[in-house]
Amino acid sequence: MRLAALLVCALAAPAEIVDRIAVSVGNQVITEAQIIEELRVTAFLNHEEVQITTQRKREAADRLIEQVLLKRDMEFSHYPPQPDAAAGKLEEQVRSHYPSAQAYAQDVTKYGLTEETLRRHLLWQAAMLSYLEYRFAPSVQISDTEIRQYYDKKRQEWEEDGVEQIPTIEDSRADIEKILTQQRVDQAVDRWLGDTRTQVDIVFRKEAFQ
Repeated sequence: MRLAALLVCALAAPAEIVDRIAVSVGNQVITEAQIIEELRVTAFLNHEEVQITTQRKREAADRLIEQVLLKRDMEFSHYPPQPDAAAGKLEEQVRSHYPSAQAYAQDVTKYGLTEETLRRHLLWQAAMLSYLEYRFAPSVQISDTEIRQYYDKKRQEWEEDGVEQIPTIEDSRADIEKILTQQRVDQAVDRWLGDTRTQVDIVFRKEAFQ
């Protein structure tokens, strides 16, 4: 949600350009360097080309704004920091897509990142995911009717796809409840972020998005 190494393409740029403020979120700031780093990490994780355009920079800024708001809420609630092991699991998942440690390191470098920068982003991502579950999941209640409706719809899809061994609703209950809970948590997070953004003075510096 992300992620203090400088970018390859930014090394030759004047420091005042790289580090200039792009967004003010209350009394906190997001720099242009942070936005570009966010774009590089996101592109790396999605195996996409890095696109440093006005639109992509604005999208990255919006993600970073949400992270600032979440971090403030985490600090306000005294949520404990997550152990490095949580980030380690995410890093293992990312590394598993590469045939060797050398291939992984080469790709990290190709995206203008360092392994330490990426690890820091993954640690923060793990902390955010854990906090969102802690903050919003307890209030979610999934009824038997909702589980049945989801199962009936899924069963129809399986039948249309010609699936021969269709699991029973009882076999599917835990997975369905998990899916529906995650959907509700996502909706609650979106509502909370939308409401919270209206309560904070957010200022975009146009020159940072050109």
